[in-house]
Amino acid sequence: MKGYIHSIESFGTVDGPGLRFVVFFQGCPMRCRYCHNPDTWQPNTGTQMTVDEIMAKFLRNKSFYSNGGITVTGGEPLLQIDFLTQLFIRCKKEGIHTCIDTSGITYNPLNADYMAKLDNLMQYTDLVMLDLKHIDDEKHRSLTGHSNKNILEFVKYLDGKKVPVWVRHVVVPTVTDEPEYWDKLGRFMATVSNIKALDVLPYHTMGVKKYEELGIDYPLAGIPAREKELAVQARQAIINGMKAARSKK
Repeated sequence: MKGYIHSIESFGTVDGPGLRFVVFFQGCPMRCRYCHNPDTWQPNTGTQMTVDEIMAKFLRNKSFYSNGGITVTGGEPLLQIDFLTQLFIRCKKEGIHTCIDTSGITYNPLNADYMAKLDNLMQYTDLVMLDLKHIDDEKHRSLTGHSNKNILEFVKYLDGKKVPVWVRHVVVPTVTDEPEYWDKLGRFMATVSNIKALDVLPYHTMGVKKYEELGIDYPLAGIPAREKELAVQARQAIINGMKAARSKK
């Protein structure tokens, strides 16, 4: 079996605990307006690699990852769930910490075949880094082209499986910078017990050049990058929402 791989980063420092070997999977159904990797959207393209080929690259520097492991990202790695499962089975045989960086968009509780595959994958998954784009369904559709209903159900599914989750949220001017939604996000996060970390990131424009190279109009043209202070403010508001919801239990 081969997977479609966009690229590999040997020494990632923001993709899970410790130093990470980061595998970028090709293909994503989301079209987030602030996406900085539009070159990963198209499925069934990129470099075809086997599990052995990926592991060979990892094992060359295995000693550097003693406090880290392998993170798969993209794109959307869960689009290639069969290949991903084979990779993580191999990782567990090698004693390697595994992490999935995902939007959760593929989660479909009505598809029995998919759910069986996901249940199997979760046996070999140590951590999920979940990008929660927007807590409001209508605004989520406007931002990504998709509903967030199954994504929020995915969080509850992971809670039931006792899989630790790190939440990521990007603060985008005019899109995700409303305090009422920070509070609402925090109150949702309080409904589960598996969220172990929260990263709130300021919007940046580093992906604009890729859009130009691909001949694609950048959806947020003219919106400037935001300072870190706003992300700090948003993170505290989300945490306050969590605390407020839990205090009422």
